[in-house]
Amino acid sequence: MKTTRILFMFLFCMAFINLNAQIDVEKKVENQTKNKANREVDQTINKGLNAVGDGVKGIFKKKKPGEVNKDVKQDAAKVQGTKPSTVSNPTVNPSLQAFSNYDFVPGDQVLLYEDFSQDAIGDFPTLWTTDVAGEVNTLSTIPGNWFNLKSTEGTYWFMKDIDFPKNFIIEFDIVPKKTGGRYAADLVIFGEDNHSEMDKNGDPGNCGIHVTIAKTLWDTKGYKKGSSEKLTGSSSLNLVQEEKVNHVIVWVQNRRLRIYHQGGKVLDVPTNIYDGSKFTRMCFKLYRGASCGSYISNIKITTAAPDNRNKLLTEGKLITYGIYFDVNKDEVKPESNGTLKDIATILNEVPDVKVKIVGHTDSDGQDAANLDLSKRRAASVKAELAKSFGVNADRLETDGMGETQPVAKNDSPVSKALNRRVEFIRL
Repeated sequence: MKTTRILFMFLFCMAFINLNAQIDVEKKVENQTKNKANREVDQTINKGLNAVGDGVKGIFKKKKPGEVNKDVKQDAAKVQGTKPSTVSNPTVNPSLQAFSNYDFVPGDQVLLYEDFSQDAIGDFPTLWTTDVAGEVNTLSTIPGNWFNLKSTEGTYWFMKDIDFPKNFIIEFDIVPKKTGGRYAADLVIFGEDNHSEMDKNGDPGNCGIHVTIAKTLWDTKGYKKGSSEKLTGSSSLNLVQEEKVNHVIVWVQNRRLRIYHQGGKVLDVPTNIYDGSKFTRMCFKLYRGASCGSYISNIKITTAAPDNRNKLLTEGKLITYGIYFDVNKDEVKPESNGTLKDIATILNEVPDVKVKIVGHTDSDGQDAANLDLSKRRAASVKAELAKSFGVNADRLETDGMGETQPVAKNDSPVSKALNRRVEFIRL
C-alpha cells in the first residue's frame, strides 16, 4: 500500500513538472512572437521618424538669403493650385501694375495749384469767396493747410477764371468730417459768359458738370442752360472714408468723364458732359441737411494727354508732373502708373535710347535735404521702371538737382508745383 502511494506521488509530480514545462514553452513562444512583432513595429516607427526628421531638417536647414526650400515651394504650390515656380515671394512689395486702372497721364502744363499755403491759419482763403462760414486750418495728424468747409450748406467759389481745355485733369485731397450728413462735397466745374463772383443757382453758369462725393456713392450730373435733361452717372466703388485723406482724380476728355480713387477707376461715363461745353470756373457745394462738410487741399489742374514720345525722342527732354510722391518721401505712389507705363512703352519700343532721370524740388526746406530727396526720387523712378515695367536698368541713369534749377519763381503754390517735377533727358 505504501509503495502504491509513493508511485502515485511520483507520477503526479512528473505530470505537474511536464505541465509547467509545457506552459513555460508556450509562454516563451508567445513572448518571442510578441517581441518579434514589437521589433517590426519599432523598425517601422523608426523609419517613419527618420523620414519626418529628414523633412524637418530640410525645412529648418540653413538657407542662403532669399532661398525657399523646394519642399515648401511644392507644398505651397499644391495649396495655391499653381506650379512651384509661380509661387511669389511674400516679402516682395506689390508692383504699381496692381493699380493699372490709373491710366491717366497728366500734361506738362499746370493750370492751377492751390494748397492754401499763402493763407493765414484761421482766415478765409484769399482766392475764394462764400456765402457761409469757412477758414484755413491745420489738422492734428495730417500735414499742410486745409480749407475747412465749415458748414453743412452753402457754396465756396474760386474767384479767378480758369481756361479749361477740352482735355484736363483736376485732382484734390478731401477729408470728410465724421459728423453730419453723407455728402462730403459737390465739385462743380462750369462755364459762364460773364464772370460772376457768386452764381447762386443750383446749376451755376450756362453749362457744367457736378461731381458729387459722398460716403455712400459717387454721382455726376452734366447740365446745360435751357435743357431740362441731365446727363448722369453713379457708382458705389472705392468710396471716400471719413476723417482720412482721400485723393480724388477727375479726368475730363471732351464729353467723357472719369473718376479715380483708392487704386482704381470708379466711374467712366462717355457722354457725361454736353457737347460744346466750355468751362471757366469751379466751386464746391454743400447741401442742407445732407452734407457733413470737409477739409480740402492740394487742388491741382493740369492739361492731359501730353506728346511724351515726341518730347523725349525728338526734343530730347520730357518734363512730367505725373509721377507722385508724398511730402518729403521718395516712394513712388500708385497714381504714377499711367505716366510710368507711357514712358516705359516708349523706351521698350526704342531699345537703343538711353535716358537720365533727374529729380527736382521746390525751395521749401533745407538745400541739402532737397538735393538728397531729389536724388532718391530719381532712383525710385528708375527702380519702378525696371521692376514693374521691364525697362533695362542699364539704359537708365539718375541724378537730382534739388531746388537749383527752377522753371518758375518759388513765390506761389502754382510756381512751386511747376518746380516739383521729374525730367527724362535723352543721352
